[in-house]
Amino acid sequence: MSKRSVWMLVVVALIAIIPLFIGGEFGGADGEAAALIEAREDFAPWARPIWEPPSGEVASLLFSLQAALGALVIGYVIGRSHGRKEAAAPKDGTQPPQA
Repeated sequence: MSKRSVWMLVVVALIAIIPLFIGGEFGGADGEAAALIEAREDFAPWARPIWEPPSGEVASLLFSLQAALGALVIGYVIGRSHGRKEAAAPKDGTQPPQA
C-alpha cells in the first residue's frame, strides 16, 4: 500500500471519528427539512404512504437490504464488463484492436 493510500485512509477515518468525540450527529437534511415543513401552520400532506414500517429498525433493515441489492447489481455489472474485456483480449499478450 502506498503512502498516499495510507494518508487518505487516515483522513477518512478521522473525518468519521472526530464528530463522534465532539458530540456531532450524523443526521441528514431530510429530517431537518421535514421538521421545518411540518412546523408550518398551513401544512397539509397531499399523499399518504401505502405502508409504513412498524418500527425504525424495520425501516433500517429495508434500507440496508435496498443498499445491498444495489451494490450487488453494480458489482455484477462491473464484474461482467471486466470479464468481457478479459475474454476479448488476445491470449498472446498483444493489445486488442481499438474500435
